[in-house]
Order: sequence, then C-alpha cells, then structure tokens
Amino acid sequence: MAKGEGSGFRDRRDAGRQLARALMRYKGAKDTIVLALPRGGVVIGYEVSLLLRLPLDVLVVRKLGTPSNSELAMGALAETGYRHLNTDVIKTYGVTVEQLEEEVGRQQQEIHRRIEKYRGGRPLPALKGQTVIVVDDGIATGATFYASLAALRTAKVSRVVAAVPVAPPEASRELNRKVDEAVILQAPEWFFSISQFYESFPQVEDEEVIACLETVREALSSGKTSAG
Repeated sequence: MAKGEGSGFRDRRDAGRQLARALMRYKGAKDTIVLALPRGGVVIGYEVSLLLRLPLDVLVVRKLGTPSNSELAMGALAETGYRHLNTDVIKTYGVTVEQLEEEVGRQQQEIHRRIEKYRGGRPLPALKGQTVIVVDDGIATGATFYASLAALRTAKVSRVVAAVPVAPPEASRELNRKVDEAVILQAPEWFFSISQFYESFPQVEDEEVIACLETVREALSSGKTSAG
C-alpha cells in the first residue's frame, strides 16, 4: 500500500491514471475484472480498465442513511442483497427495525434503477474464481466499499484487490484486513472528505457512467486501449 501526503489529484481521470500505474502488474491479466462503484468510481475504473486492458463493470452499492441524517451511513446495501450494518450508529440514533427496512426498500429501488440503466438489467458477470479489482474515487466511512467487498466474498471470487486514490489511515488499516491486496495512493492523517483531495470533483451523472462503460467495451473489443 502506498501512502502519501501529496497535494491530491486534478480530477477523477488523473486519479484513475495514477491508480492504474500502481496496478500495472495486473495489465492484461487473465481472469481479472475491474468493478467500479458508481457513480464516481466508474470514472476511476474507466482509466484503470483502459490502461490495464481489463474489462470494466459496475457493482451497485447504496448507502443506508439514518432517518435523521441521510448522509450519515447506518450501513450499506449491495446489489447482491448483502447488507453491511453499522450497529453502533443504529443503536446511537435509535433506528427502529421499521425505519431500517424502509430505507432498505428505498435503496433497493435505486439499485434496480441503476442496474437497468447501466447494465440493461443484466446481472453481474460470473465472478467465481476471478481476480476482482474494486475501485472507487475514495473512501470516507467505508460503508459502501465494505459492503461491496463482503458481497464479492459470497460470490466466491479468487482474489479481491481494493484500489482507491485516497482513504483515511483507519480505513486503510481496515481494508488491509478485509482484502488480499489494498492499493491506496494517499492515506493522509487529516481527512475531512474525499473531495478535499481533488482540484475538480463534480458530481458524476448517469450519462457519464454509461459513456465510460461503453467506451471501454468498444476499446477492448477493437484493441484500442489508450486512455484519453
């Protein structure tokens, strides 16, 4: 795992290219796929996939927000149905079973919408025995990322590689316990939000996610692999 206190990244494309360079040993690797967490992670995955000549797909995971603060994660839900729950947050904020299930239902609807939009309703590709490189644009609380990792373990993948441009030190340590390999470009002590490490960090829209996925498919099928 690479650590640093650098100035950060110009944008997600820049971060993706830097991350790809740290993953070059996987270039053209057999039985290896890049799974990106939408939406921001797909831009990272786009650069990684093109430079490493690896297929790209999405793993749809949604944060479960508390009733009092939707931005505060009480857990996360993966498209496979796996739930990652933060029992400390649930207990501290007095979240009831009914409130939890209501939020799960809302996020299931959004997961289904994204699967339909990004993958045409198709399920995840067969992952059993694969090396899976999971990418996102950064980790803050880690709820959605940890849910994605647990979902992959139930899919009986051969090897899980977590790859992110930036994460706080405690998340970095936790990741190393959960995966076969963690590649983190920066793990600064002072960490407020992922966006602080990017000069430009605009919201990624559905259209950009779809364009990234289509471009990678076309580039790999035609043999063109240089990222733009």
